[in-house]
Amino acid sequence: MDRGIWITWYDLPDAGRDAYLSWLHQVYMPWLLQRPGYLWAAHYASIEKGDVRKHTDDPSVPAGTRYLLLVGAEHAHVFGTPGPSRLTAELPPEGRQLIGLRQGERMNLMAEVTRIEGPRSALYDSSRGLGPCIQLGSFNCAWQHEEEMLAWYAQARMPAMATTPGGGIRIRKLASIAGWAKHAILYEFESVAARNEYFAAHQHLPDMKPWLDWVGQWLVHAPGSSSLAQRLWPPVAV
Repeated sequence: MDRGIWITWYDLPDAGRDAYLSWLHQVYMPWLLQRPGYLWAAHYASIEKGDVRKHTDDPSVPAGTRYLLLVGAEHAHVFGTPGPSRLTAELPPEGRQLIGLRQGERMNLMAEVTRIEGPRSALYDSSRGLGPCIQLGSFNCAWQHEEEMLAWYAQARMPAMATTPGGGIRIRKLASIAGWAKHAILYEFESVAARNEYFAAHQHLPDMKPWLDWVGQWLVHAPGSSSLAQRLWPPVAV
């Protein structure tokens, strides 16, 4: 099982972008997949920034939002042998130069707390890693309210994935072992259209409105969270 996820958010300048993307997809990501314990890698482009009510105003938090690179591993400690910074240092000069193009780079190393399979899970080939479309929220919550947040995710938000119509593949709750955000919620969908269909039905469930008001009061999201994104690599079959 893929219980560890390494997430990187970042932007890219126009100059050098094509060379970077070609190298990332053809060289870097296949190289990562040769490492022991690494199970999949997926690269996404954001198509929409989150509509949550409160984002951090801490200037020390890097604010990249355009691209998301996610890597799955057997468990989160795989990413400590060695850590991402050491891996970058091991790259040849060309690779280090291309990674240096990233702007506003932000990283979290996450452990999966639990997951709920959606209606389309049995029809999706999970050997390809994450779904063609993801929605990823990353945030912090005052510790005094974390138990209430846990109860709501466990009792309402996550179980709804199994029963809400649409192209939902699965939902995962993540907890951080490194990085600014302490919590994350990761949805997988067959497509952006499937995601939109799901949330149109999901947000109108009777127990969702009070929670959305609660979220606006107590959760502080990372820049751009939650991100709606389409997969660039592996290519999505047409």
